[in-house]
Amino acid sequence: MTYPLLVMVFSGKRKSGKDYVTDLLFQRIGKEHCSLLRLSEPLKSQYAKEHNLDLDKLLDSSQYKEQYRAAMIRWGEERRKQQPDYFCKLTTQGEGCHKPVWIITDARRKTDVEYFQKVYPKSLVTLRVDADISVREQRGFLFTKGIDDAESECGLDVGVGWDVIILNNGDNLALDSTLDDITHMVHQRLQEANFQIS
Repeated sequence: MTYPLLVMVFSGKRKSGKDYVTDLLFQRIGKEHCSLLRLSEPLKSQYAKEHNLDLDKLLDSSQYKEQYRAAMIRWGEERRKQQPDYFCKLTTQGEGCHKPVWIITDARRKTDVEYFQKVYPKSLVTLRVDADISVREQRGFLFTKGIDDAESECGLDVGVGWDVIILNNGDNLALDSTLDDITHMVHQRLQEANFQIS
């Protein structure tokens, strides 16, 4: 069996609920067969090392992360200018990459999607988490110049034909139904590859 069997690349704007949706999906699929891989993790890890910051706080959705977000984006952009697939490569060579299903939680640029299209063309499913601006504002979104108009937030707004759009406006029944469909697709792929599903 060649891994990964399935690579699900997720995108969505700030406060759309990407982490919430991908965490729910990960729980449904199960850690036996699935890994959550965050493109931002090696970026934040390296940034934390170079700037003597608390990595755990940078990885959660705290105010701590927000105060460093703009500077982290600028730093990450400089790295990407030198090597566009730098963080994608780091993420897919780390722990958890031996599982058959990967959930990539946070694609932000066309170069991210293009990397997975090029390297995993037969395994790839692209998913976009959408939420209305009013819902995002209820979750704490406040437009911030230099962040919400930057490529890291707007780079995937157009020009990508998403395989699945997930509307995350707080309707749990609708979200459950969409996640049921995705989970069913994942289990089908696993069964076709002779994995035992519990």
